[in-house]
Amino acid sequence: MTPEEFQAELTKRDIPISEEKMRQFERYLDLLREWNEKINLTAITEREEAYLKHFYDSLTAGLYVDFNKGVHSLCDVGSGAGFPSIPLKIIYPNLKITIVDSLKKRIGFLETLVKELGLEDVHLYHDRAETFGQNKEFRASFDYVTARAVARMSVLSELCLPLLKKDGTFIAMKAAHAPEELEDAKRAIGLLGGKVRETHSFDLPEEAGERHIILIDKKKETPNKYPRKPGTPNKSPLV
Repeated sequence: MTPEEFQAELTKRDIPISEEKMRQFERYLDLLREWNEKINLTAITEREEAYLKHFYDSLTAGLYVDFNKGVHSLCDVGSGAGFPSIPLKIIYPNLKITIVDSLKKRIGFLETLVKELGLEDVHLYHDRAETFGQNKEFRASFDYVTARAVARMSVLSELCLPLLKKDGTFIAMKAAHAPEELEDAKRAIGLLGGKVRETHSFDLPEEAGERHIILIDKKKETPNKYPRKPGTPNKSPLV
């Protein structure tokens, strides 16, 4: 997907994209490539692949969630090189973004990226998601929590649902095995206070793969013992 095709596809789908935003995406890619030579951020650095599998893929959340209504807070768990939250911030500048990532070097890249792109209201935290979710400052404080390709649904639910306000929405962005993962995670989602609202399945353009966006609403408070200690959700997923 060339930058021009990226712009045309977003326009076709009523996602607002200006020339200034296009320049921000181009600078994003330049910085990603530059930093990727020093630290391992991504295996995808070729321009057309990055526009499709990083930028466009991140923005598919905006096809199913209306980020234009009011000012919302969004926490991105395990963001890596900023996906999906930084592309969403570029397109929806009113979003208040919080990113938590366990690797200090990635946070260093994101600090540079946010400054270079002139983004405001982006807060970066070097922390484990399990610890972050037990922090009273952040627990049950976000309108949206998102994660893209971080872990299985049963694990992700334990990391993400505690961070949501009641009636907030967890946006899980998954690849091909999402239906099986969701089936395995249903009990955990209920235990953590969530309820699956809907699942959207689609293929990326250019036969770039199957994607699923699962929207889970938080209907009741998450029990205080979740998330468990760092590493425990991954080693012993809730079933």
